[in-house]
Amino acid sequence: MSRPLFLLLRGVALALVGAAVSAEAQAPGDLRIALVIGNAAYAAAPLANPGNDARAMRDALQGMGFTVIEARDASKAQMHAAITRAGTALKGHRGIGMLYYAGHGLQLDWRNYMVPVDARISSAAEVSAQAVDVQAVIDAFKAAGNRINIVVLDACRDNPFAATASGKGLAQMDAPPGTLLAYATAPGNVAEDGDAKSGNGLYTQFLVKELAQPAAKIEDVFKRVRLQVRMQSQGRQIPWESTSLEDDFYFDVKAKPAPLSEADDAQQRKLELEGWVRIADSTRAADFSDYLLQFPNGHYAELAQFKLDQLAKPQVVAAPDRSGRVAPAPGTRRYRVGDVYTYDFYENFGVRKQLAVSRREVTFADDHKVLLNNGQWEFDQMGMEIRDSYGHKSPGLIRAPADLALGKKWRSAYDTGGADGLAHHFTLDHAAVARERITVPAGSFDTYRIDTRGVGVGDGGFYLQVSMLVWVDAQGLFVVKNEWKFSGRKGTVANLGIELSDLKRMPR
Repeated sequence: MSRPLFLLLRGVALALVGAAVSAEAQAPGDLRIALVIGNAAYAAAPLANPGNDARAMRDALQGMGFTVIEARDASKAQMHAAITRAGTALKGHRGIGMLYYAGHGLQLDWRNYMVPVDARISSAAEVSAQAVDVQAVIDAFKAAGNRINIVVLDACRDNPFAATASGKGLAQMDAPPGTLLAYATAPGNVAEDGDAKSGNGLYTQFLVKELAQPAAKIEDVFKRVRLQVRMQSQGRQIPWESTSLEDDFYFDVKAKPAPLSEADDAQQRKLELEGWVRIADSTRAADFSDYLLQFPNGHYAELAQFKLDQLAKPQVVAAPDRSGRVAPAPGTRRYRVGDVYTYDFYENFGVRKQLAVSRREVTFADDHKVLLNNGQWEFDQMGMEIRDSYGHKSPGLIRAPADLALGKKWRSAYDTGGADGLAHHFTLDHAAVARERITVPAGSFDTYRIDTRGVGVGDGGFYLQVSMLVWVDAQGLFVVKNEWKFSGRKGTVANLGIELSDLKRMPR
C-alpha cells in the first residue's frame, strides 16, 4: 500500500470514529486525578529523560481534564506523600485515578517497585524498605473507590539496582478489576531511555503523540503506542498491557461514545476488509504496521498482527509467568505436520448428547497454510478456519488471537454461505476473561477462557445472536473446548459444543 493511500484511508476511518463521539463530556461527574512522577537525578545512574517525560505527560493530561499531582526527582517520603494526596483527593468520587511513572524500577518476588532518587539499595533485603511498591498506588486507588484506574510504568530501564532484583525489568501482573496496567516494554525486558536530543524516552514520545489524537479510546491509544515503539526500536522494545476495564474510556474529557449508525458501521467494516484484502499477501512488514495504525481494533487486526509477527519477529525475550510457563513467541507456527486433534461434538450442555467425533491430522503446514486430513480442512497458523469440511470458505473467526493475555479483547468478522445457499455475515467481539485449568477427555489443560458475543445477519431476513465460550490452551493456543449458543428472534436455536478427546502434538 502506498503511503498517500494509507493516510487517506486512515483519515476516512478516523472520521467515522469521530462521527460516533459527541461533543458532550463523556461523564460530567467524573473526577480525574493523575499522579505523575519523574525520577532522573539518581546519584549512581542518572537518567536523561524522566523529567522531560513527566512534564510532557503533565501537560497532555491537564489538557484532557485531569488534575495532576506531580513529583519530580522525589524521595521515598515525597512519593508516599503524593500517593496519599492522590488517594485522598479521589476518595468517594468514583472517579478516574492514573499513575504515570518514569524512572528506575525493579521487580522482587513478583512485586514491582519504583525507585526514589534517595535510594541506596545494595541488597534484595533493602528493596522493600527503600523503594516504593507499585501496589501501594493500586491499593490507594482501590481504597478511594475509583471507577477506573490507569497505571503506566515507563520504569523498565536497565539500572544499577538490577543485581538486587529477582529478575530483569518488571514482573508480569494481572490487572485488578477496573484497572489497566501499561508497561513501556514486555515483562522481564528493558526499555530505551532515549537521549538528550530526543527529549523524551521512546515510549513516552509516542504515548504523548497518541493522547493528542481526537476521541482517543484507551485501548486504541496503547495499541498504537505499542506498534510504533516496536517499529521504531526494530522489535527490541515492545510495550505490554494487562486490562480488566469493562467500560470504554476516552482520554479526551469532551468525548462521549455513541454507537455508529448501521450505515457507518457497514462502511467501517467495508474499509477494514478492503484494506485487508489489499495487503493480505504482502511480504512487507510496513504494510501490516500501517494497517494496524489505521484499524487498531478492527475485525482483521489480529490477522495483521500475526503477519507482522511473522515478517518482523520481536527481539524481546519472553519471561516466564508466576507458574514458570513461557508464552509462545509471537508469529511462531502453532501447528506441525503429524499433530492430531480429536474432538467430540455434542449438543445440549447439560445432557451432553454426542453427535460426532472429528479426528483432525495436520498433513501439511507452512507459515501460511495448514491442511488437515489431506485438505479436508484448511486453516492458517493462528488456527483460523479458511475452508471447512464442506468446502465453504469462511475466513475471519479468530478463536485464538496473535497473542493472548488475561484481559485481551479483539474482534473478528466473517462471511459464509448457509445451508440455504444465502450469504450470512457475522461480527463478533471476544475477551479473555479468566485463566482456568480444565479437564476434558484428552487430559487437563491450563487455558484462557474466552467470552464471545456477536450477531449474524444475512439474506432472507437471516438473524442469529451468537454466545460462545472458548477454552484455549495457554501454551499451544489451540482450542481445548468450545461451547456456543445460537438464538434467533424467537429464542434459542441450538446449544452445541466440542471438547478435545485425544491429542498428539509433535515436539516443538
